[in-house]
Order: sequence, then structure tokens, then C-alpha cells
Amino acid sequence: MVSSSQILNKQSDYEDEEKISLREKKGKKLWRKVRYQLTEYHSLPAYLRDNEYILGHYRCEWPLKQLLLSIFTIHNETLNVWTHLIGFFLFLTLTIYTATKVPDVGDYYPLQHFAEMLKKAGLHDVHSKLVKCVPSLSSIPNFSTLKGELRASLPYINALSSVSGWHIIENLAKCLPESFSHLNQTRDYLLWSMKDSLLNTIAPMSFHPITRWPFYAFLGGAMFCLLASSACHLLCCHSERLSYIMLRLDYAGIAALIATSFYPPVYYSFMCNPFFCYLYLSFITILGIATIVFSLFPVFQKPEYRSIRASLFFGMGFSGAAPILHKLILYWHQPEALQTTGYEILMGSLYGLGAFIYAKRIPERWRPGKFDIAGHSHQLFHILVVAGAYTHYHTGLVYLNWRDLHGC
Repeated sequence: MVSSSQILNKQSDYEDEEKISLREKKGKKLWRKVRYQLTEYHSLPAYLRDNEYILGHYRCEWPLKQLLLSIFTIHNETLNVWTHLIGFFLFLTLTIYTATKVPDVGDYYPLQHFAEMLKKAGLHDVHSKLVKCVPSLSSIPNFSTLKGELRASLPYINALSSVSGWHIIENLAKCLPESFSHLNQTRDYLLWSMKDSLLNTIAPMSFHPITRWPFYAFLGGAMFCLLASSACHLLCCHSERLSYIMLRLDYAGIAALIATSFYPPVYYSFMCNPFFCYLYLSFITILGIATIVFSLFPVFQKPEYRSIRASLFFGMGFSGAAPILHKLILYWHQPEALQTTGYEILMGSLYGLGAFIYAKRIPERWRPGKFDIAGHSHQLFHILVVAGAYTHYHTGLVYLNWRDLHGC
């Protein structure tokens, strides 16, 4: 038989085990709580020490699950993550908008330009003469709609969306010499003049927008840069190995953004000069690849090379001055060339200011510890990068409009 003392001893042992188990569970919870608390700069391992003016609120070697969840908590990388993550979704939206809306950006302009050109030429009765020409154009598909629009007013844009500009020229050529025979100009000269005007306005359009791939290349480069940067700031404190990988990805994103930013201005400025177009595109592509390769070396990440990193990317962007000046020389009389140059100067200024603030660590260098959560240099750099890229998006719209309307 089991004695009462033995039963009491077993109960006591069971209670002791329960207490030990509870203490262990509490200890593990406490350890997790302490382990996932934010730490200070002096407690960081060497690979995480990048900015000595940001003194606290660091995450250090957290597991991936905790790092992913930390996107919704407050630490010194929160705004670094969100400034570029929001920028990524902004450019994703702009890409969708561009794909669905921007091909029609010039629809309501070319024939307005044509009407203004005809007025300047002194042909005040062009409208009535063109209306009289309508019967001779009846062979053009869908021209019944065009006839109604033409009788109402110029420009007859909506009807032209399904009509070839070349058919219009061909049929107007048969009609215009007779309709304008009363003018004191030779029949051949008038025919040549009108056909030339139409060729320069309607025919180049043919309502087929110019190729968009350089513009989409820029949008893709911007999204890659912004998403890579957000991921880097969220995950790089997991381990030294992952930090090395994410930082390389971040530098590659910056180089991709700078390189693809050249594609729209170079392609659309020199699409009629293939030699210079391919020369500039090849140069910036090779420079971007070289920058990415150089950034793979571990020495590139050391804090003392911060200014060299910023200077390298700044120099890569500054090399765009050559095609911009060349464009101005070729198209100084075109308002679009001046407008795009203004946008490009603004974009370069925003990028340059961001690089300067990043390299000099302004403003945290003046008040260490005061800008740990919000307002430090890297966050300002991110905001200026998004602003510069958004400015360049509008530059691309001007280029598309320009080339859609005028071709070469």
C-alpha cells in the first residue's frame, strides 16, 4: 500500500514541477520582450553602425517574423520604410494610369494646332472650303461622322480617331486646287503648301502613339528602386548576411532609377538621330551596370565611404547634362524642349539636394538623438527622391505629347 506521506510527497513534487514550468514560461516571455526591445547605437554590432548621430530606437538581429511585423511599429526605420513604400504604390498607380490613359494624351491637340496654322497662313475661308470638299471624301470609312463634326467646327478630333490621316490628304489633294482656284496663288504652289501642312500635322500622327517602352523602363526602374529600398530598411537588421544582400539590392535600385531616368529624355529627344540616341543610351546603361558591380564590393558599405557613395550616384546623374545640352542645341526653338529641360533641372536639383543631405547627415549631426524617429537625413533623402521621380514622370508626359504630335 501507498502511504499518505508518499502521496503528499508526490503532490509536492507535482506542484514544484508546475511552478518551475510556470517560471520557465514567464522567463521565456520576459526574454522575448527584452530581446525584441529597441536598442541603442553603442549596443549594435559593427555591421549595423552606420550613423552615429542616430542614438536609439534600433532593431537588432530580430527574426524575420518580428521584422515583418515591425513595419507597423515605431522605430528609427519606420518612416524610411513607408516613405518609399508609399512611393512604390504611387508609381504603380501611375504606371496603370499611363497604360490606360496616356496614349490619348495628344488627341485633342493636333487639329487645334492645324487650325491655328491655317489662320496664320491667311486662309480664312478654309473651313467653308473644307466643308465643300466633304463629298469628295465620302469614300473614307466612317466619314459620315467626320462630315457632321466638320460642319459643326474645327477641329474634328473625335471623328478622326478611326480615320487615316493619309486618306484625308489624298482626297483633299483632289479637291483643294478647284476650291481655292480663285486665290492669287498658283495651283501647284497651293497644293504643295496645303499637302505639306497636312503632312506635318495630321499625317505624322495617324493616331498611332509613339512607342512607350522608354517611359515604361523609367517607371519600372522607379518602382524597383522604391520597393528595394523599403525592403532593405525593413529587413537589413536581421543578420549580417541578409544586411549585405539587401544593401546590394538597394544600391542596384538606385543605379537602376538613375539609368532608366535617362531613357525617356534621350530616346524621345534623339529618336530622329539614331546615332546619338544609341550612343547616349549605351553610355548610361554601361555606367549603371558598372555602378552596380562596384557596389557589390563590401568596402563600398563602410560608413567612411558614405560621401563616396553619394558622389558616385550624383556623378552618374550629372552625366545627363550632356544629352540635355545637346537637345537644347537641336531644338532651342521648340517650347517642349525648354519645358522638359526645366523639369529635368528641377528633378536633378531634388536628387542632388537629397544626396547632399544624405552625405552630410543633416539635420541629426547638429542635434544627435533628436531626430531618431522622424526628420533625419535618410528620411529627407527618401522624400526628395520620390519628389524628383514624380517630377520626371511629368517630364515624360511632355515628351510623349511632343513626339505624338510632331513625330520626327
